[in-house]
Amino acid sequence: MEYLQSALSGIVEGITEFLPVSSTFHLIWTSRLLGIAQNEFQKAYEVIIQAGAILAVVFLYWKILINDKKLILKILTSFLPTAMVGLVLYKVIKNIFFENYLLQITVFLIVGIVFILYERYRKNKSLKKTLNDLSFKETLIIGLSQSLAVIPGVSRAGAVILIMMMLGIKREEAAKFSFLLAVPTLFAASVLDLVKLMPILFTQTDKIGYLAVGFLAAFLSALIVVKWLIKFLQNHTLSSFGWYRILAGGILLASLFA
Repeated sequence: MEYLQSALSGIVEGITEFLPVSSTFHLIWTSRLLGIAQNEFQKAYEVIIQAGAILAVVFLYWKILINDKKLILKILTSFLPTAMVGLVLYKVIKNIFFENYLLQITVFLIVGIVFILYERYRKNKSLKKTLNDLSFKETLIIGLSQSLAVIPGVSRAGAVILIMMMLGIKREEAAKFSFLLAVPTLFAASVLDLVKLMPILFTQTDKIGYLAVGFLAAFLSALIVVKWLIKFLQNHTLSSFGWYRILAGGILLASLFA
């Protein structure tokens, strides 16, 4: 890995972590396109830059995370199903889902089609509910939908935003909840991975600079994207992300068989 590769990977993580396009999918394919070896250090690097994206949300929403106890309880309720699925399927996720490129692209394309079909046929359903209107039953449903994102290509943010819109939540409110839900979800996943990868970090201290560059790139790009997505969803639908998935997925699918 070089510093430019580290910066590019960090930017990709920061941009895609909170957009409905699957950051895991993009990191896997960014590494492949940049020729970055998928070794133990690379796995640790990806955990570190993900922490940079998490920090961006904490930086922007720290007042809510400290003061809104009712909302925090709803977030933790949504987090529980994801945590359970993650723990049960940890080895499957890492050893099968992360290695099957055809599965990843297929899922990436299917979710894009779902976005487009939902927006086209939702029959102008009114989205008026706010986060205050969320019931705890609905937060569990949201958590279950987020657990689908263990498959690269689904998108944690995409699953959360889509199911919340189906529940009548405003787009920008759904995006906000997905940001906040990312904090315990990604933190737990990062800690679980770091425990396993910590020996690698201690034995490769000469690469700390790559980690710092990637972390900072992810943090700064995530700051921009989080603010942008809230404004974007106030006047736009998920269809644009759906078409992006079809275009990018089609190109990658063609590359597999080229």
